Amino acid sequence: MEDAELTIAPHDYSLLTDLYQLTMAACYVGENLDQRRASFELTVRRLPAKFGYLIAMGLAQALDYLEKLHFGSEQIDALRSTGIFDHAPERFWTLLREARFTGDVWAVSEGTAVFANEPLLRIEAPLWQAQLVETYLLNTLNYQTLIATRAARSRDIAGPKATLLEFGTRRAFSPQASLWAARAALAAGFDATSNVLAAVKLGRQPTGTMAHALVMALSAMTGSESGAFTAFHRYFPGAPLLIDTYDTIAAARQLSEPFRKGEIDLAGIRIDSGDLISLSQQVRELLPNVPIFASGDLDEWKIAEFKAAGACIDGYGLGTRLVTGTPVNGVYKLVDIDNIPVMKESPGKITYPGRKQIFRQFENGIVQGDRLGLVSESPIASEQPLMELVFKQGQRLQESESLGTIAHRTAASVISLPPKTRDISHPNSIPLTLSDSLSHLIATTRKHP
Repeated sequence: MEDAELTIAPHDYSLLTDLYQLTMAACYVGENLDQRRASFELTVRRLPAKFGYLIAMGLAQALDYLEKLHFGSEQIDALRSTGIFDHAPERFWTLLREARFTGDVWAVSEGTAVFANEPLLRIEAPLWQAQLVETYLLNTLNYQTLIATRAARSRDIAGPKATLLEFGTRRAFSPQASLWAARAALAAGFDATSNVLAAVKLGRQPTGTMAHALVMALSAMTGSESGAFTAFHRYFPGAPLLIDTYDTIAAARQLSEPFRKGEIDLAGIRIDSGDLISLSQQVRELLPNVPIFASGDLDEWKIAEFKAAGACIDGYGLGTRLVTGTPVNGVYKLVDIDNIPVMKESPGKITYPGRKQIFRQFENGIVQGDRLGLVSESPIASEQPLMELVFKQGQRLQESESLGTIAHRTAASVISLPPKTRDISHPNSIPLTLSDSLSHLIATTRKHP
């Protein structure tokens, strides 16, 4: 029977995957390979255009998924009913009924800057488990890493004093994505979100002003825009007001006299359209010391443009361009099975074999480069290993970090990058070198040199 609601609950996690993960698992069972120890690494082959770095994000939700992953009778019956698995070995169904994730997870901490061809996460588990979880892990890490990176770049350009608000719920790719987008933005340095559910779940105060509809409706009933503002302040005293429904400057003039006389409090005004540079400058003259917020298809490039032109803007609401745009195209590839290193050799899609570690090199607190090596290697002078064991034998090793902790790491990570890597027009990414051991392993693993 069709379920038109299409909501997601933890008991559905097992089926929230691509079909081929399950058909491969069935094949592994039939070939007695399902319990072989396998290692898969999640990496990004290429950074999106004009990105010099990425901010890793989504690990908390990935680990929550792994903890709750199981197949109930409803999910197993649903798979049987498809007829696709009619020739699967019976042990496949036994495996599903008893399924729990029992592997290890190594990962880069959320809020850490990473670069192309570096593993954000590694799964070490029985082959069928490591294969099954690919789809969900890519979904949450790819999307949250994109949002966190855009948010971190926006914070870097806007500066530490600007207020940054996440307004992307109506443009996010799904209701679930809107929650993840709000979390990733907050964890990367945003101040608040307009998504009430996300704010409540994350222990934050939701933020927002009003829509043009309220101004138009109340203006029609009261006879004036100022009457609409007065009515709104009756229930939300001093709240920020949206002033560009009709004439931004006329609205600012109407507010200026009662504000100057102390007859009204005003926590801020928002401008959503028009020449935001010129309008903000004129509004500043009329309403000195009142915070001015801008919104309307903004991104890090727009913020940079406004600042360069001398706009009088204290905060920005970012929505569509924050939660959509060029995707982070992460991939999840097998790198080792039963201690046998493997690699993909397809042109343009080569992967490096073996279980790896990222060794970050610093000089005076600034990142100089990354060395990609094997887990058996040790850091050398001024290097810091980035991947940590966060999940062992199916058990989480520590509680999830607070958004504040992750946001602090994000800010520190961005500041540690060279200016050219942080540039949003023509960035230069951090150089990645391969260790001698990894280079040797690549040479000996290649099937077709």
